[in-house]
Amino acid sequence: MNKRQFLVAAAIAGIAAAAANPALAAKDGKEKCFGIAKSGANDCASSTGGHACAGQATKDNDPNEWKYVAKGTCTEMGGSLKAGGKS
Repeated sequence: MNKRQFLVAAAIAGIAAAAANPALAAKDGKEKCFGIAKSGANDCASSTGGHACAGQATKDNDPNEWKYVAKGTCTEMGGSLKAGGKS
């Protein structure tokens, strides 16, 4: 791996770590919203442990899959702040 490849890989890893960190999301005025992610468009691991990565949701609006949304907008979008569709 050359220096450029290393820097690109490090940048991608940093972005992924920041996206997965709820404390950073909270600072950015975002919150986890369950039940609104489309198939293949979730932001991170399933709350049930079915998978551990973003983009692995298998169906639309699964109540155990989540996306970050602007704070205060989740329920307006039809989502829930808790996994399983429990508000």
